[in-house]
Amino acid sequence: MSQIEKATRFAALHQKGDPVVLYNIWDAAGAKALAENGAPAVATGSLSMAAAHGYADGESMPLDFVLRIVARICETVSVPVTVDFEGGYATAPSEVGENVRKVLRAGAVGINFEDRVVGGSGLHPVSVQVNRIHAIKTVAAEEGVPLFINARTDLFLGRDPETHRDQLPEALERAAAYSEAGACGFFVPGLTELDLIAHCVEHTHLPVNVMMRGQSQSLKEIATLNVARISYGPGPFFKFLTDLKAAEAGLRA
Repeated sequence: MSQIEKATRFAALHQKGDPVVLYNIWDAAGAKALAENGAPAVATGSLSMAAAHGYADGESMPLDFVLRIVARICETVSVPVTVDFEGGYATAPSEVGENVRKVLRAGAVGINFEDRVVGGSGLHPVSVQVNRIHAIKTVAAEEGVPLFINARTDLFLGRDPETHRDQLPEALERAAAYSEAGACGFFVPGLTELDLIAHCVEHTHLPVNVMMRGQSQSLKEIATLNVARISYGPGPFFKFLTDLKAAEAGLRA
């Protein structure tokens, strides 16, 4: 498939009630293993990729290094690749757009793009994040690739679940604004209560992406909420490290 065909195929995988499941990877070996196993697409995880190379999460890993890994992943597999691109490695819309251009030229067809102020505190104001998404959409059009922009809100991740219901109105406000700016999906990591996920799905036109956390939920019950995408974030990387340590400890035992 050409890059445009991959982008089109990736977007088509987002079906409400029959979600695309992305078991996040961090290198070309993991991408190849999943693709050979029948995965229709692969997704990187920012924390996983950074930690695998000795860096902290939060854009600590040099952008050039990230792009080299993304390019290698895209060269290794024939399925669509989407990249967890955090906050775009910049604040200004024009700079974010140019960084995304590099991701596109590395071969990716999708990105996660978060509204958290990386290296700062809180979230970008809606108007600021809208301008950033619009800049990404403009660059994608210039490159001729229908990039899947998975707009992530950090209203829920790392916050007390007791506050999540009160955060829903702002989340939906952001979803509407991001959609108008050109986002293709809405990512709500940290939102785990089933009724709140269902409410979010019902009140946004965008395909909703949730992140699986631990073993408290099943893919089947999440799919019944009409989400269109399920991802695993750093979970696979942490499991890999646990298995690695257990195997080594077994040798010494």
